[in-house]
Amino acid sequence: MPVRTNPTARQLRFGTELRKLRERAGLSSTEAARLLGIKQAQVSNMETGRLAVSAERVRTMACQYECPDKELVEAIAGMTGERKRGWWEEYRDILPPGLLDLAELEHHGTALRTAHTSGIPGLLQTLEHAREVFRQVVPELSPPEVEHRTSFRIKRQAVLFQKSPVQYQAIIHEAALHMRFGGRDVARNQLKHLLKMAEHPNISLYVIPFEAGGYPGAGQPVYYVHGPVPQLDTVQLDQSHGIALLNAEAQLGKYRVILDRLTSLSLIELESRALIHHIIQTM
Repeated sequence: MPVRTNPTARQLRFGTELRKLRERAGLSSTEAARLLGIKQAQVSNMETGRLAVSAERVRTMACQYECPDKELVEAIAGMTGERKRGWWEEYRDILPPGLLDLAELEHHGTALRTAHTSGIPGLLQTLEHAREVFRQVVPELSPPEVEHRTSFRIKRQAVLFQKSPVQYQAIIHEAALHMRFGGRDVARNQLKHLLKMAEHPNISLYVIPFEAGGYPGAGQPVYYVHGPVPQLDTVQLDQSHGIALLNAEAQLGKYRVILDRLTSLSLIELESRALIHHIIQTM
């Protein structure tokens, strides 16, 4: 089996989970290799996502590591099963790898939660709004780059409409609803689109009104992707230098609390939609 030179974020996460299983067993990589009857380099390559591992091998490793959490083991084993290339791979040499990792993360997510205080979540953006967002990127993107990123963002939205659509919760601050990316018409159409999207049973839309006052999170967009078990959840943060993916237990706990607090500050869904409708009427 050839060793990967550039593992994806999902492959890296898989390796990290194998390492965690080993470390919980109190084994060094050398001891684990001896126990499994393989070379230490193979253990290292598996734990860095550089070497493919079968689901059966995962179960064998978990057994040797005496891991009692069968649900976690099966969830990790499930990360090995997909061999078909995802649609995002067509953008492999066109867009930054972090964006492809995000699409793959969403594809395998069991539920999605996001909070935005100064913008509209990507999965709820119209084509025109998304295009205008990418026109504002610094350093400036070329017209073809703008179109590639716009089409990629729109294709990501398919997770909301597939045969078994993922549950999606979006929290948006009222300030973001007053932003006029692309001008008045584009902004109005974007807000109308939010109302239309909120009609889907798998989409929950909440608005934090100005009257709510302060809120946790320092205004940073938060994207929480649920895995098949809580240990495989992931938080995605947008940063000036690119996308950051967090999965440490303390980090996951922190952002679950932030999202819960933001939800408690929000209007209920019916009132949120009413506020969006009011903003449309006053534009």
